[in-house]
Amino acid sequence: MSNHTKVNPDKTVIIEQLQAQVNASPFLLVIDYTGVTVPEFNKLRASLAEAGAKCVVAKNSFMVKAIAEAGLPDISSYLKGQTAFVMGESDVCSAAKAINTFAKASKKAPYKTGILDGAELTPEKIQALGDLPSRDVLLATLLGTINAAGSALARVIQAYVDKENGGSEENSAAE
Repeated sequence: MSNHTKVNPDKTVIIEQLQAQVNASPFLLVIDYTGVTVPEFNKLRASLAEAGAKCVVAKNSFMVKAIAEAGLPDISSYLKGQTAFVMGESDVCSAAKAINTFAKASKKAPYKTGILDGAELTPEKIQALGDLPSRDVLLATLLGTINAAGSALARVIQAYVDKENGGSEENSAAE
């Protein structure tokens, strides 16, 4: 009899915890942390925490099972070597920005792949998400655009009203 088909209960608990974390996050970013020192890794974790994300190191085989059980795309071909997994509650752009900043400064931690809302992401797409302005800046830009259009419309209407009023006052004064 072989015990190879049964999964150790401790491993099952770890996989279930990973699956719960994966399910709770709308994104999963996969980075290679080869050559990253402990102080550097702690710095990366701190910047990710500020961005509302966390970095988890787990056995690749455990994460493959957790991802499969979560019903997400099979990214097992990317899960080789020293792999870290970044997850968060909402803002993938802030997490990617923190990783981009770290990778640019350290020349370490390149993206392997990612998953956003159930779809696989290439390293280039993740990089681009991190290069976007923050959510607050994007909202401020949108609000500014909306306000500018409204202000322009108000000026046009006011100019029309002024022209109509000015024209009728001139006509009544001339009579």
